[in-house]
Amino acid sequence: MNKVENSFLNKNQFGEDFLWGVSTAAFQIEGAHDADGKGSSIWDVFTSQKGKIKNGHHAITACDFYNSYQDDINLIKELNIPNFRFSISWPRIMPTGTHPVNQAGIDYYNKIIDSLLAQGIEPWVTLYHWDLPHALEQKGGWTNRESVSWFSDYVEICAKHFGDRVKNWMVINEPSVFTGAGYFLGIHAPGKKGITNYLKAMHHVTMATAAGGKILRNRIPDANIGTTFSSTHIEPFSQNQKDVDAAKRVDTLLNRTFIEPLLGLGYPQDDLPVLKKLSNYIAPDDLENIAFDFDFIGLQCYTREVVKSSLLIPYIGAELISAEKRNVIATDMGWEVYPPALYHVLKRFNEYDIKKIIITENGAAFPDTVTNGKVHDIKRTHYIQDHLEQILKAKEDGLNVDGYFVWTLTDNFEWAEGYNARFGLVHVDFETQKRTIKNSGFWLKDFLS
Repeated sequence: MNKVENSFLNKNQFGEDFLWGVSTAAFQIEGAHDADGKGSSIWDVFTSQKGKIKNGHHAITACDFYNSYQDDINLIKELNIPNFRFSISWPRIMPTGTHPVNQAGIDYYNKIIDSLLAQGIEPWVTLYHWDLPHALEQKGGWTNRESVSWFSDYVEICAKHFGDRVKNWMVINEPSVFTGAGYFLGIHAPGKKGITNYLKAMHHVTMATAAGGKILRNRIPDANIGTTFSSTHIEPFSQNQKDVDAAKRVDTLLNRTFIEPLLGLGYPQDDLPVLKKLSNYIAPDDLENIAFDFDFIGLQCYTREVVKSSLLIPYIGAELISAEKRNVIATDMGWEVYPPALYHVLKRFNEYDIKKIIITENGAAFPDTVTNGKVHDIKRTHYIQDHLEQILKAKEDGLNVDGYFVWTLTDNFEWAEGYNARFGLVHVDFETQKRTIKNSGFWLKDFLS
């Protein structure tokens, strides 16, 4: 008997109030890139540029969730998944990023919310999952301090139109990733580079996160308000002091820089000196205004990183040693499969004063093929089981962890990787849009029943 069939895991071990869900993002699934008045996003523009996305893939159609949302919501129901995390596309609601509002966009998300509620599925809305309206990028995007008020207006509109039925909100998704990849390295939209762009974007996004939280609190008194951070377990390559120090700097950058100011602790400038340059952009009351008491924090954890000192890498003096170089098991993304990372991350974030922690993304990309109408994705099933075991261990050790959302429902457009990396519980044939539930999806369905 293989592990899949006789896993000792049982939903009841996690407690009655533990939240189970699946996560998605608008740009990765919706398609319909210019339908019904939708404006262009930075990702629409970025994917249209030559050489930015593997194989020249784009998200003009993606999974066509815009038209097939009802079928996909039926799949969520079929898989016994009680909570669905999805994001709202800002340029669908406000095509130029500011007023006027596009009623067709409002109508679309109302249909999704109503359809979920009709099926007994709880909607969890992410307000910003990376698709900034291109019109705002032309004004500097997140490097422009005005982005805080643009975002605030957008949050007001969403709260006004959806707040009567949506109780669970996530303000911004993984700020360290979209600012780092989009404004420092230039490998994600909008493709900007340089430390100045990055630091400005970092501060304005952090301000916007708090501003968004306050608007939701004001507009929807009974809302459950959170925001999500990518979190990675960092280990030094050796116990040599230089590697230990390098790991600490990387940990500061990836795990501390965005959450600590929101918790009222300020930016961790002493442990990552380049952050002292932020002082150029911090106005007198900023740090006070950035602190916000979230109801929960979403953590997204996939792997660990092993770090060694490197004088060649500016600002952090550190480099990551890839899974390939370390000759360890990895996913299609090249990420090491290392389930204890999730336990270490939970332990780490439990040191902060946080009311609730929810794992809002965890999953794996493996090469999946449909054979005789079935997808035998045993590696993904094991990945999910092994990470659930780590959550159970954390719970047994008294750590705060209140939910687990799998990334993701269907195979989708995986940013710069295009359609090459499949993360779904459900296989998508991108030529025909045919859905096939994978074995991992069936395992989760049984587990949740």
